Amino acid sequence: MDRKVVLAFLLMLVVAVAPAVLFKRTPKPPAGAVRPDTGVAVVTPPSADTLRRAVEAGPETSSAAGSPPEAGDSIQVSSPLYAYVFSARGGILHSATLERYKAMAPADRGKAAQLLTSHSDLQGLTLRIGRDSIVPLKTWNFTPSTRSLRVSASEPLTLTATRGGMSVELQYRFQPDNYLIDVQGRIQGLGPEGGLLLVGMGPGLRNTESDSVEHTREVGVVTKDQKSDLTRFQSLKPNEVTPLSGPFEWVAVKSKYFVTGLLAFDTTTAATATGGISGVSAKGIARSPDEKPVEADVQASIQLSPAGQFHYRLYVGPMEYPRLKAIGHDFDDVNPYGWPGFRTIIRPVAVAARWLLVSMHESLHLAYGLGLVMFGILIRIVLWPLNQKAMRASLQMQAIQPLLKGVQDRHKNDPQKLQQETFKLYREHKVNPFGGCWPMLLPWPVLISLFFVFQNSIELRGEPFLWLPDLARADPLLITPILMGLSMFVLSKVGQIGIEPNPQMKMMLYIMPVMMTVLFLKFASGLNLYYLVSNLVSIPQQWFVAKERLKRNPPSGTSPPVVAKR
Repeated sequence: MDRKVVLAFLLMLVVAVAPAVLFKRTPKPPAGAVRPDTGVAVVTPPSADTLRRAVEAGPETSSAAGSPPEAGDSIQVSSPLYAYVFSARGGILHSATLERYKAMAPADRGKAAQLLTSHSDLQGLTLRIGRDSIVPLKTWNFTPSTRSLRVSASEPLTLTATRGGMSVELQYRFQPDNYLIDVQGRIQGLGPEGGLLLVGMGPGLRNTESDSVEHTREVGVVTKDQKSDLTRFQSLKPNEVTPLSGPFEWVAVKSKYFVTGLLAFDTTTAATATGGISGVSAKGIARSPDEKPVEADVQASIQLSPAGQFHYRLYVGPMEYPRLKAIGHDFDDVNPYGWPGFRTIIRPVAVAARWLLVSMHESLHLAYGLGLVMFGILIRIVLWPLNQKAMRASLQMQAIQPLLKGVQDRHKNDPQKLQQETFKLYREHKVNPFGGCWPMLLPWPVLISLFFVFQNSIELRGEPFLWLPDLARADPLLITPILMGLSMFVLSKVGQIGIEPNPQMKMMLYIMPVMMTVLFLKFASGLNLYYLVSNLVSIPQQWFVAKERLKRNPPSGTSPPVVAKR
């Protein structure tokens, strides 16, 4: 195999892994435009200034929406999976605790993971009627059907409120074994033109991980129309409203492992006949003008008919791939396996690798680390025949090198004749010049896919193995990347037995292991473990081929070595 091909491929990998900052989101049509593919007018959410100017009569406007519920205002909803806390004031979801996941952030380590910040505005509703009339429903006091709900079946929670000739009814329906919340509502007294309902989804998700920098980098808002589109909070301009043009099937706010999503793609009922989410606005929140936003005020817009009915679902929970996939409409794409442009190749391999690792863990009761070792061995066994073919093709290329050099010397001034004679030589000796390349590159899609499996799969979060505290995070002792680099060096050294050395090969022998070690230092320790096992399993095969190479081409002045029959 041509070493330049390997070097070029590895350089492409380095460029690809450096990532996602290079992929900017596709510009959306300006607010107020008409989408040419659908004919649906884009609805622009009210500006921040309009919201600030909105005033509602009554003493309740003195309290800030989004603050934690006061004593007597909280509504407790729990199941074996979650514990949600709603506020009777506005029906806002203030707290979402996931019972099966532990927080790793220093302040909450060991506790059940809490997804929402103390000033969450999730499910906070604001009604816009006409151009300037704003009704902040999230400041209204609602009367709940119960203050405590232990979910053992699909059960509802109903909140009602009436003020100034307008009445609102909200109904939340929960399931004990699912993180989906079905939300139905009706607002009476809208008038003949209907209105626009703004659903709060800000200001983001609470940091649940030990690496707060990574949390900040991963948090963002994802929207889905024809395809999903991620807008990271850090890319938003502080204190400026960024409109995202709809209509959308769903919108979600995600961190690395958790997500809150609003889904409005079910158009089978009259409540959603208006077309789901008409638009989304996001305003970056930063502590100072010089900082990038770490939170954002996110609102989704839903157009209301004069009847005032609406229906959507909330997902508040982990990014478990089977759950997201079961929801449909590509909601699993909120957790991207691969970069734009590469997902067609990477995603199927990543999904299959995740499934195999989880299946071995659940069915065979293997630790994820041990399952990963077995996975690395299995991949090499499956690819053994192809690698054997590639290595033998390399031997064939080496055998005709003297003839090939002669052709090059004879026709060095005639490129066309050189090409003809070269291919003729390949045909006569039945040599495929590319036969040694592609089989050797087949493990790389698996390696790249595993990068995303460990980066995004919540099942591997916090899983220890031997000295590694977390397979999804870098090895704190740097043992696995160093061993990986050493194994790569040994593999390359064995592969060069019987080959006449040249400066290029010597450079590759020493530089490539060092470069890959440095590149993998901060990668997930599970990825380093897989690559280490893969290299170790490949060394015997390289050794067998090296012995065969020596048998065919013994060093000058020596007799052919005796090779045991296999």
